[in-house]
Amino acid sequence: MDLVSAAAIRRAAERLQPVLQPTPVEGSRALSEVLGGEVVLKCENLQRTGSFKLRGAYNRIALLSDAERAGGVVCASAGNHAQGVALGSALQGVDATVFMPVSAPLPKVAATQAYGATVELVGETFDEALAAARSYADERGRVFVHPFDHPDVIAGQGTIALELLAQVPSFATVLVPVGGGGLISGMAVALRAERPDVRIVGVQASGAASFPASLTAGEPTTLAAVDTIADGIAVKRPGELTLAHVRELVDEVVTVDDDVIARAVVLLLERAKLVVEPSGAAAVAAILAGGVELAAPVVAVLTGGNIDPLLMQHLVTSGLTAEGRYVTLRTRIPDRPGELARLLELAADARANVVGVEHHRFGRRLRLGQVEVVVELETRGADHVAELCRTMQRAGYPVSTV
Repeated sequence: MDLVSAAAIRRAAERLQPVLQPTPVEGSRALSEVLGGEVVLKCENLQRTGSFKLRGAYNRIALLSDAERAGGVVCASAGNHAQGVALGSALQGVDATVFMPVSAPLPKVAATQAYGATVELVGETFDEALAAARSYADERGRVFVHPFDHPDVIAGQGTIALELLAQVPSFATVLVPVGGGGLISGMAVALRAERPDVRIVGVQASGAASFPASLTAGEPTTLAAVDTIADGIAVKRPGELTLAHVRELVDEVVTVDDDVIARAVVLLLERAKLVVEPSGAAAVAAILAGGVELAAPVVAVLTGGNIDPLLMQHLVTSGLTAEGRYVTLRTRIPDRPGELARLLELAADARANVVGVEHHRFGRRLRLGQVEVVVELETRGADHVAELCRTMQRAGYPVSTV
């Protein structure tokens, strides 16, 4: 199977030059401290449409014949590729129909429609939406714009590496989030042509890790199911073409758990002032998780920033909980005046800030004269939480975390 050429990526960069500006790179002191070496962030979350996907989609559509463009295009996506195809089509006067799973985040659906595409919500997963999109394209004679497994898409995504080489001349490792593999395939082609010494590491969510099994099997392997908060990289099966690129050009593919991805989203928001969706933060999660050979300087690619505000709220809470900076405690207290105030005074004396309190006087598990209290607290780390729990236990309050 022929791999994409570095020349194709350079031509794609010329094609894209009027459409988008290079995204910035930012150093991260917080992540550099974690790694013990320099970490630089490549901020594709600041790209038009909020992700890198416009690069590949625009390049693919630009190379269609006049007859194909007149017929329109079809794609399937959980959100970011949808927006890339929608805007890429609009910029070139091409009609676009986008199939998205019914669970696609509402902001991504709304943004896709705002760019002018017709959106069809079909199926519970990306793979079901993909099958529906393919059938629609065959029935209507439209061009199907694959989210990752096409040479023109791969070439467009690879233009990120050309920017990176100009912006950060000397880096030793690059971390790239991986779903279907289009981005890392294109970047690997460009990097191997210019900097063959760079270590290229792909990062998948552990609940959607299709590449490790496929690399072991030597062919694309379909996962039975995917389960991750990183919907942008929740792909059951890599492409034939992308697997060939990864097998030939990528040094390693590692996995990260959702709780570390949540921590990464929070760290980027709090310390780097960057809004990044879970899939876009996978590279940073690999740094936080440790256990991966990462020679510095390290570049972590932030692939997207399209996140539902409600999910962001949930992730912030989860991330703070994982770091011991937020905890929800459940306990029982005697049902008498002043007892709740005594409990909260213990928290105040321990310098834990009360966020919320629930006070339940009735419940099947409660004895007569007992009250259940659930208290949410801002804390200062895991040791602080442990000491707070010991203090409450010594005071006679049985405590459990929620």
